[in-house]
Amino acid sequence: MIWEINVCVVVGSWLHCGYHLTTSIVAPALLSLPYALSLMGWFPGVLCLILAALITFYSYNLLSLVLEHHAQIGRRQLRFRVMAEDILGPAWGRYFVGPIQFGVCYGAVVACILLGGQSLKFIYLLSTPKGSMQLYEFVSIFGILMLVLAQIPSFHSLRHINLVSLVLALAYSACTTAGSVHIGNSKNAPPKDYSINGAMQNRVFGAFNAISIIATTYGNGIIPEIQATVAPPVEGKMFKGLLVCYAVIIMTFFSVAISGYWAFGNQTKGVILINFMVDEKPSLPTWVLLMTNVLTLLQVAAVSVVYLQPTNDVFERKFADAKLDQFSIRNVVPRLVSRSLSVIIATAIAAMFPFFGDINAVIGAFGFIPLDFILPVIFYNVTFKPSKKGLMFWGNASIAVICSAVGMLGAISSIRQIILDASTYSLFANV
Repeated sequence: MIWEINVCVVVGSWLHCGYHLTTSIVAPALLSLPYALSLMGWFPGVLCLILAALITFYSYNLLSLVLEHHAQIGRRQLRFRVMAEDILGPAWGRYFVGPIQFGVCYGAVVACILLGGQSLKFIYLLSTPKGSMQLYEFVSIFGILMLVLAQIPSFHSLRHINLVSLVLALAYSACTTAGSVHIGNSKNAPPKDYSINGAMQNRVFGAFNAISIIATTYGNGIIPEIQATVAPPVEGKMFKGLLVCYAVIIMTFFSVAISGYWAFGNQTKGVILINFMVDEKPSLPTWVLLMTNVLTLLQVAAVSVVYLQPTNDVFERKFADAKLDQFSIRNVVPRLVSRSLSVIIATAIAAMFPFFGDINAVIGAFGFIPLDFILPVIFYNVTFKPSKKGLMFWGNASIAVICSAVGMLGAISSIRQIILDASTYSLFANV
């Protein structure tokens, strides 16, 4: 279909692959990392950040090796769903991996549109502190921008946008880190209390909720689709792309998480930028807040377009005619309609349920942990069949079992948090 045609004709390099990977992982969700640390404390929180980095780097490389193996034997896999069908059987791809990936990607689009609306509102309040515009209006404005960007035809077409996105991520992470350090060292610095609030039961559930948030931040869910943009031969190119991506991760995730938690302790909000406002008054120069939010706004638009690609594929396989040119009227009209409806529905959901932190945890628990922590090691063991007496087999099996248990507990804790917060929910809330 159109998606398949688009990924087959591209001539992407390992550097382009690095841009795509960075945009799909190093996203504004990283602004929730200080909050995740506040739910766990210093040592467990930083340890989870390190372990998540190591496990995802390892699992993404395993996934790439499996994809390279199948490409070498003439069965190049372009989608996560197809990969699961070939390795585990048709039912796994159709009823498990396919729906989970669609839910993860579409949930990420909803979360990004919501975060884009919140950034617009933040910018508005900086210029008009007593302004009367509501959050859903800003979400709608951002949704209109996404209507335009959603029409970009293919993943490979995003390579220049994703290079800019990489630079934007480095820029707003640097601004956020500098802002946290400045506030933490100022004479009006908030008290630094790193104790974890609540009863033991709430602390335990909070810790697993934090793990879900961290999993979301490191999550990707579209590794096969990204590797499909690389021109053959694909050997080694994904590894180089991952090195680019994880170099950016080290510079952004850890600096934002540690500086934010250091500055605000257990008073850290779900998105660290909220801590930069106290009683609706900025704690930093207005131009710094404005620049940080503009950079975040621009990058979240790029992230949204990346995660729209797999959902676009689902609709276009239903409505497009692969025998005709992708820019023929027969294919352009269904593409325009399906992509526009997809963005409109996502925008409506974001406007109606503007609760970014809870959305983040649910996406991580139900989507990114299975796709990025569990399935890659299973795919590797099933494909290459390492010796059951060797470290590779049991190491992969241990990762799958432990991450499955953590994912189940994370899912329970994220649902529990939604139930606890339900009393504060209201449609089109102005949060």
